[in-house]
Amino acid sequence: MERELAPGYDALLENAASRARRYLLGIGDRAVVPGPEAVAALAALDAPLGDRPMDPQDVLALLDERASPATMATAGPRYFGFVNGGALPAAVAASWLTSAWDQNIALSVMSPAGAKLDHIALRLVVDALRLPEGTGGGFVGGATIANATCLAAARDAQLAAAGWSVAMQGLAGAPPLAVVVGGEVHASVRKALAFIGLGAPTIELPVDAQGRIVASDLPRLSGPAIVCLQAGNVNSGASDPFVPLIEWAQREGAWVHIDGAFGLWANACPALAEQTKGVERADSWATDGHKWPNTTYDCGIALVREAHVLRRSMEASAAYLVGHEAREPSHFTPQMSQRARGAEVWAVLRSLGREGLAEMIERMHRLAVRFADGVRAEGINVMNDVVLNQVVVDFGSAAATDRALERIQASGEFWAGGTVWKGIRAMRFSVSNWSTTEADIDRARRAVSDLV
Repeated sequence: MERELAPGYDALLENAASRARRYLLGIGDRAVVPGPEAVAALAALDAPLGDRPMDPQDVLALLDERASPATMATAGPRYFGFVNGGALPAAVAASWLTSAWDQNIALSVMSPAGAKLDHIALRLVVDALRLPEGTGGGFVGGATIANATCLAAARDAQLAAAGWSVAMQGLAGAPPLAVVVGGEVHASVRKALAFIGLGAPTIELPVDAQGRIVASDLPRLSGPAIVCLQAGNVNSGASDPFVPLIEWAQREGAWVHIDGAFGLWANACPALAEQTKGVERADSWATDGHKWPNTTYDCGIALVREAHVLRRSMEASAAYLVGHEAREPSHFTPQMSQRARGAEVWAVLRSLGREGLAEMIERMHRLAVRFADGVRAEGINVMNDVVLNQVVVDFGSAAATDRALERIQASGEFWAGGTVWKGIRAMRFSVSNWSTTEADIDRARRAVSDLV
C-alpha cells in the first residue's frame, strides 16, 4: 500500500510549485529592481514569534506575497551586476529534488546517492575545465571558501616541505611563508588569506592596463611560497598570462593557485580558451558553479591537483564518523555537514554537455561585445578590452557615472553596479545569465542612451 504524504504536504508542494512558476513567468518583464512599496511591505514579515502554530499554506502565501515582489530579478535576463548568474532550468529542478531528498552527504553512509553524485560531478567539472585527470576537490559555499580551502592546502603543503606541520604545531613560530598576488587580486583572495591565518600578501606584482600581472622582472622567492594568479579580472574579465608566470613560480618552488570564480570557465570554451592557456599547470583552482555554468547559489568549487594533499588538510576523524568509500565528501572541504551540491552540478553539466557549455559561455561573450559596441557608438567610453563577459563603462566623470547609475538602477530596465577601476568611477556590466538575449542587450543599450 502506497503511503501518503503528511496531511497538507502534497497541496503545499503544489502551491509552492505554482507560485515559483508564476514568479519565473514574470521575471523577464518586471522591473529588475523592486519598487519602494515592495520593499516597505517586507515589514509584514517582521512579526514576533507566535505562541500558536501557523498553517504552512499561510506561511507560504505570506512569504510569496511579501517577499517575492521585493526580490532583485537576478534570475531574469537583464540583471548585469556582480557577475551573478541565473540558474538554468536543470539547476532549479535538481535543487527542488535535492531539497526534498534533504541529504547530508558528509559521508557515503549518510547518503550513497549524494556522495556518489558529488564524486561524479567533480570529475565532470575537471573534464569540462580541461584540468589534469585525478584532480581532487569538493563543493563549498562559494569562491571565497573555495579559495580558502585551496590556500589552506597550499599553506600546509608548503610548510610541510619546510619541515613544519600546521595540523600539529599551528602557525605560531612557523617558517615565513611568502604570498604573491597581482595588484588587482580579488577581495575574496585577500579574505581567504586572512581567514586561514596568512594575513596580507607579501608581494604584489604590477599589472597592465587590463589588470593582468606583468610577466617580467619577476622577483626571486626564498623559502615556502604561494603565488596567486587570476582567471577573470573582476572588472575587465582578463586573465593573467599563465604560461610564463607558472614557469617562473615553479622554478622558485612555489605553489600556484588560480582564483577563477568565473574566468576559469573560459577554458571550457574553445573559442575563448586562448586566454586561459596554461592554466592546467597550476596546483589548485577555485571557481563558482553559480556564476558559470549557472547552478543555483551556494556552489563554490575547490580543486587541487593532488587529491591527497587536499585531504590531508581537510580530513577530520572521530569514532562515530565511519566512512566506507575511498572518497568521502567531508574529507575534502572545511564542512562536515553539507548539502548535495554535486547533484545539481551533475544535472547542469549533463543537460548542457560539452558543446552546450561552450556555446553558453561564448554567447555571453558575444552579448557583452554587443553591449560594449552599442554604448561606444553613443560616444560613451568603454574602458576595457571585452575579452569575456565584463564591460567597464566610464560616463566621463565620477559625478556623471553616479548619476547614470542612479537613473539606470531606478528605471528597472536593467541593473549594473558601480566600480572604481584605474582610479576612475565606472559602471561594471556583467553578462552571466543563460537567458539573456540580444533583445535584452539592446534594451539595456537603449536605456543607457535614454537615461544618461
